Amino acid sequence: MSFPITYLFVPADRPDRFEKALGSGADRVILDLEDAVRPDAKAEARRAILDASLDWGRVVVRINDAASPYFDADFSFLAEMKAAAVMLPKAETVDTLTRVSDAAGCDIEVLPQIETVRGLEAAPELLAHPATRRAVFGHLDFALDLGAEPVWEALLYARSRLVALSRLAGALPPVESVTTAVKDDARLREDTRAARQMGFGGKLLIHPAQVGPAAEAFRPSDAERDWARRVLDVVAQGAAGAVAVDGKMIDKPVEEAARRILARAGELDA
Repeated sequence: MSFPITYLFVPADRPDRFEKALGSGADRVILDLEDAVRPDAKAEARRAILDASLDWGRVVVRINDAASPYFDADFSFLAEMKAAAVMLPKAETVDTLTRVSDAAGCDIEVLPQIETVRGLEAAPELLAHPATRRAVFGHLDFALDLGAEPVWEALLYARSRLVALSRLAGALPPVESVTTAVKDDARLREDTRAARQMGFGGKLLIHPAQVGPAAEAFRPSDAERDWARRVLDVVAQGAAGAVAVDGKMIDKPVEEAARRILARAGELDA
């Protein structure tokens, strides 16, 4: 199963950056109407989205949350916009998700962004919604709601629970939050590798320079791909269970791990 990995934010009031973002190599570009846009520029940002001519299949629009004074205007705008997906920040209720889905049209994907404790507890219902394929984590707002530091250790439970609930719902692996240190490539790679090891399947990005390193960190290494190919070669020969590859007996979990590695590498449909 192939799915988007890199999601790049672009302020929706900067249409001069839209095409550049799409040319960055990011799997999806998020035109952001929320945090990236000043209150007095939100109407202009909506108009910029409606006036743009883009590859809409790769575009996500993040609207303002349901408690925001700008939600109603965003809600009215949804029927006119052409993006393939909408991100709903601070998602907490299925009713709001359904309203957004209905307003945007039956073919739209809605990405609930989990940024509050209430949203995390509602994740099973949000992930079960027919318009939802995966959830997105927002660690900065989640830490604020929790009263915690926005550091990895403090939010380990929330991240792990969201991954587990996504798996339980049969959804795609969730998308990890941003790395705000734009110029710290080592930090970006460390954050991305940690997210991948935990079970996340993608990452939010805030600068085009982050796209390549994040994609590389999610991509299986040459050694991992080689191991996976050798495992599946053994399985194809009917020798699974009796043969070890690199010291590991090939049982069902090992075979599945090999398939997932090659699926992430784009060599196999999982």
